[in-house]
Amino acid sequence: MIRSILLSTFLLASATAFSQNLKKVSYQDGSQKLNGLVTSNAGKKLPGVLILPAWKGIDDEAKTAAADLEKEGYVAFIADIYGEGNIPADNAAAGKASGFYKQNFAAYQKRISLALEQLKKNGAIPEKIAVIGYCFGGTGALESARGKLPVVGVVSIHGSIGKDQARPNEAISTKILVENPADDKGVTPEDYNNLVKEMNDGKADWQIITYANSKHTFTDPKSADYNPVMAKRAWDHTLIFLKEILK
Repeated sequence: MIRSILLSTFLLASATAFSQNLKKVSYQDGSQKLNGLVTSNAGKKLPGVLILPAWKGIDDEAKTAAADLEKEGYVAFIADIYGEGNIPADNAAAGKASGFYKQNFAAYQKRISLALEQLKKNGAIPEKIAVIGYCFGGTGALESARGKLPVVGVVSIHGSIGKDQARPNEAISTKILVENPADDKGVTPEDYNNLVKEMNDGKADWQIITYANSKHTFTDPKSADYNPVMAKRAWDHTLIFLKEILK
């Protein structure tokens, strides 16, 4: 376990240093300015991965993922969902901001779509794009599939998987991977069962991997929930999935 923790610390430090190469990209949603980040291989024709960050906006976990994905041969773009001047300062503000987009899913899908356009402008091959998201971003990954956005696959990492049951289940052509921590108190058995039904009703290509002894933010090294063994497994599963659908 100690060796695993030390390795995780080393890899995090290396990825954090590498993430300093991320370049700011400003774009618009009407009058709202958005500020995303793209990897330093922007402009090369490569498979692309859009990263949707957690509920407080672009964070170190998203930046580390982008750096790691660049090393794997992808151009990665981190979306700005909230926009300049709207980044939550604390958990209460984050809950309110993310809650708005969960309820107004069309607005969330639009912000994701705008970020996808920036990913394409920065070299991503249009036919080889996937979305991954953490926490609130995991919800966005599922909304990308529900909204039929032009992506091959999505990965929801400890995302909020529930959906308003007033929304009908529709056909889903996007491949789906859900990485679900077993002890996430934010995911009820009803949420889980409803998602399985939704994906089956939509005749989706889907899989759910559940990680034992893992609470909500189990992949984030800065979280008290961090489980380095399960976090590594989850990332390995993400890379396997991306390789299968994009390369």
